[in-house]
Amino acid sequence: MIKPIELVIFDCDGVLVDSERIAARVQVALGAELGWPLTEGEVVDRFIGRSHAAIRRQVAARLGEETAAIWAQRFEQLHREAVDADLAPVDGLPEALDAIALPTCVASSGSHDKMRHTLGRTGLYDRFAGRIHSATEVAHGKPAPDLFLHAARHMGVDPAACVVVEDSLPGVLAARAAGMRAFGYAGGLTPAERLEGPGTTVFHDMRKLPALIAGQQ
Repeated sequence: MIKPIELVIFDCDGVLVDSERIAARVQVALGAELGWPLTEGEVVDRFIGRSHAAIRRQVAARLGEETAAIWAQRFEQLHREAVDADLAPVDGLPEALDAIALPTCVASSGSHDKMRHTLGRTGLYDRFAGRIHSATEVAHGKPAPDLFLHAARHMGVDPAACVVVEDSLPGVLAARAAGMRAFGYAGGLTPAERLEGPGTTVFHDMRKLPALIAGQQ
């Protein structure tokens, strides 16, 4: 028997804040600058949804540790500048949050510092303060289930009663591995077909999320 939903776990980048487009643009620029030419599609496949540590390991394997350190430092600087210039909430997200009565939290591959910055810039931080979880708190980031299971434990909810809102393949894979239902938001960079799979409802308009959640109660 499927349990009623008791907790909605939101990813941050690409789900709450429209930052994945910024991140992909910066990664493409850094690849061109530092010797690893990448298309936006390759960045989505390799980096989107993964932790900074996982991305750094990929860069180090390709270009060496020294270049990986430069890449990470430059990414943090350029990403912060771009966020300050034009970051906004995902389209329809504030309205969706207003219509969701269930408890919510955030579980992101990003660091707490990054989330304080992005959620703060978009006026969303106070909505989730005290209920924000980072991959830096667990042994293995997405697509491993560790982060979502950590969030469920912290919130005191059975994983089977949690749903995850994600926009990346590593994210929906992590939700499935955690035994949680997933809503795959396909209004960003990841194609809808990459998000499809068991226990996952794919949708394109964040305004429809409250009704989709209600439909699974």
